Amino acid sequence: MPEALRNVLKNSLKEKLAQGHVVTTLSIRIFPGIEIVHIAKACGFDALYIDLQHSSLSIESTSLLSIAALGVGIPAIVRVPTYGPEYICRVLDGGAQGVLAPDVASVEDARKIVALSKFAPQGERSTGGGLPHLGYRNWPAQETTEVMNETTSVFVQIESSTAVDHADQIAAVDGVDLLMVGTNDLCASFGIPGQHGHKLVREAYARIIAAARKHGKHVGVGGISDQKLIAEYVGMGARLVATGTDVGMLMEIGSQRVKFVQSLRV
Repeated sequence: MPEALRNVLKNSLKEKLAQGHVVTTLSIRIFPGIEIVHIAKACGFDALYIDLQHSSLSIESTSLLSIAALGVGIPAIVRVPTYGPEYICRVLDGGAQGVLAPDVASVEDARKIVALSKFAPQGERSTGGGLPHLGYRNWPAQETTEVMNETTSVFVQIESSTAVDHADQIAAVDGVDLLMVGTNDLCASFGIPGQHGHKLVREAYARIIAAARKHGKHVGVGGISDQKLIAEYVGMGARLVATGTDVGMLMEIGSQRVKFVQSLRV
């Protein structure tokens, strides 16, 4: 296998998860400039989480961010707003190293997402020629397919009571790498909005983590800022933490600094 292809494997998020690390992501919702990629790298984040479901970011901006991420060695995972090829195939062709699909509640949903994310024989992803992951060079199809299928991450969002009930079957789907708990929507599904530490949520995390372990998969924590709760769910076995959004972090630190200045006595 050419060394250029091996280098793709070295920066794979799947590789970091396989090593047992607790992986951190920075969620991008408002900053389309590639400067945010270098900031994330300097801060020590393991990956970018580009959110197309809850933002006005374009496919073009997503591709530029993803390609910049490839350049600095940070995998870019894109949360797509829907399961169609018009999003999944395009963001992967544009440089993303994985997708996160929202509101996955059945085996059929999970299989469809895997099929669109992987090249044959593992899936049905269309082949479009040179990819930014490989410097746009065309390598032998068999080698390219092998490397891209191995390094492309498929994350599915578990964010409803129905999804929790089907977590074991979803985790069993070949090609699914991680079950991301969308804690806010999960709380809403249970009728307890915002109660991230509620007994029902704790029980849901326990069930999802048990299902993932059974099938050799991983679990991510999303939508939580309470550090004690994050630590609890990581202690239970979660291995990826969505640490927050660009806009959320800017608001948090901005508010803190304004309060500090306003508290000064003159």
